[in-house]
Amino acid sequence: MWIATAAHAHRLDDRAEELYGLSTDILIERAGQSVRDAILEMLPEGGRVTFFCGKGNNGADGLYAATLVHQTGLGVEVLMTHSEDELNAHALAHLTNLRAQGIDPIFPSDPQWLTKAGCVACRDLVVDSVLGTGARGDVADAVRAAIRSMNEGGLPVISVDVPSGIVADSGEELGESVWASCTITMGLPKQCFFQGIGIEHSGAWRVADLGYPDELLREPTSARLIDREWVCDLLPDRLRSSHKGDHGHVLIVAGSAAMPGAAVLAAQAALRAGAGLVTVAGIESVVRAVSQRLPEALLLVLPEREGCISPLAVEPLLAASQRATSVVFGPGLSDWLPVTQFLADLWPRWDIPSVIDADALNAVSRGVTLPPGECVLTPHPGEMGRLMHCSAAEIQSRRFSIVEAAVQKFERTILLKGAYSIVGSMMQPLNVNPTGNPGMATGGMGDVLSGLLGTLLAQDLPPYLAASCGAYWHGLAADLCAEEIGPQGYLASEVAAKLPAARAKITAPCPSEDSCQLP
Repeated sequence: MWIATAAHAHRLDDRAEELYGLSTDILIERAGQSVRDAILEMLPEGGRVTFFCGKGNNGADGLYAATLVHQTGLGVEVLMTHSEDELNAHALAHLTNLRAQGIDPIFPSDPQWLTKAGCVACRDLVVDSVLGTGARGDVADAVRAAIRSMNEGGLPVISVDVPSGIVADSGEELGESVWASCTITMGLPKQCFFQGIGIEHSGAWRVADLGYPDELLREPTSARLIDREWVCDLLPDRLRSSHKGDHGHVLIVAGSAAMPGAAVLAAQAALRAGAGLVTVAGIESVVRAVSQRLPEALLLVLPEREGCISPLAVEPLLAASQRATSVVFGPGLSDWLPVTQFLADLWPRWDIPSVIDADALNAVSRGVTLPPGECVLTPHPGEMGRLMHCSAAEIQSRRFSIVEAAVQKFERTILLKGAYSIVGSMMQPLNVNPTGNPGMATGGMGDVLSGLLGTLLAQDLPPYLAASCGAYWHGLAADLCAEEIGPQGYLASEVAAKLPAARAKITAPCPSEDSCQLP
C-alpha cells in the first residue's frame, strides 16, 4: 500500500472525479459512513457522541457522519469551530441536512459553545473533524479550544483523516494537536502516521475504503507500507533436497568483554532465521559465551586488545571470509579505538555483503570508510543522528527525508530502526514496516535484527529487499511475543526464538483477505 503526501491525497481526489466521476460529494458520504461504522464499533451498546467540525471538507465528513449516527439512535451533539459564513459549500450543504434532522450545531459565537466544549467528559466518545490534510499555520481561537477540550476530556477520540493540528506530511504539530485514540484516514495512509508527533497522536489508524479505483491507489508515491504478501513472495524457499551449504554461511563479527551477549543474540537470530551455517568471530570470552549458549554455531577466536577485537584480527578474518556468504559487523564490539582501527584496516579489503550495525556504525560516524561491497546500515535514531550530524529528535521529526539523505550520502541501503522502521535504497521507494510493538524498546532487539538480516543477505536477497523483509519478519516475531507473553517484558532472545513461527505465519496461505489479520 502506497503512503500519500497531502499533495498526492488531493491529487487522488481530483483524478477520481476527473477520470472516474467519483465526485467530492460521494467521497464525503463514504467518509462519513466509515466514521459512523467506527463509532458504532466503539459504542456497540449506544451512547452519546460529540462532534467537533471545521469549515472545510474534513468538517463536511464529520457533519455527514453526525447525521448518520443520529439516525442510528445515538445521542449527537455538534460543535463548529468556525462561523457559518466561513464554511465551504460542502460543509454548508451537510450543515443544512443535519439541521433537517433536528440537530442544530453550536457555533463559537454562541455563549453555550465554551460550556458545551468544557463538558465533553460527560459524553461517551468524541469525533475530531476539524482540520484535514491542508491545514497550515498554528491553531488558534475556537480550533485551539476544541483541541484542548478533546485532549482534556478523557474520552476516546476518533480523528477524521488526520488528527487536527498535525501536519499531514511531517507529523509536526501546529502549536497544539489532537491526541486521537483512532484515526480513520481516507484512501491511503498519510506520512504523519510514521514520523514526528504524529506517530503517537494518530493512535490506531486505519484506512477507509472510499471506492477509489485500484488504478489510482496503485500509482507509486515516494513511500509504501510493506505487507505480508510482498514479504512472502520474497522469502527464499527451501527445497526438499537442499543441504546446509545451500542456505548461506553468516559470519558474525561481534562482542567484547563487556558485551558478549550481543554476539549470542545475533548468532541465535541467524540460526533461527534459517542460515545453513553461522560462525561467530570474536575475542575468547565472547566465543566462550557463544559456545555455552549455541552449540550449533561455529567459532573463530580473534586477537584481543583491551577487552575487544585487536587490529591484528584483520588477516585471520580475511582468511575466514572465504567461506562466508554474508557478514554482520557491530553488535557489542565496543567504541574503543582498537575496534575503530580494526574496521578501518579491514573494510577496504572486504567485498562480502555486510550488515553494519551498532558500534560499527559509530566507527562510520567517526570517518571510517564503508566496505566497497553491498551493505545494509541499521541505525537507531541516536546512531543516525551521529551519522548525519544532527540530534535524535531531528531524526524522529524528519524520518522520511533523513533516510533519503542518508541513502544519498552513503550510497547504501539504510534501515532506520524504531516504530515503523523505514528502509531506503538508491532509486527505490522508501519501505515502511507496519509490524512490531513498544515492547521491543529493550536491549538486544537490534542484535536479533542484525543476525536475521545476515541470513537474508547470505541467501542472496539484495540489501534493499533483505532489509525490508527482515524488518517485517523481526517485528512480527515481536508481535507474537506480545500476544503470548505480554505487551512488555519479553526478551530479545525470545523474539529470536519466535522467528520460525513468524516466518510460518508470513508464508501461510490466507483463505481470504478478510480472514488474514496481518497488515
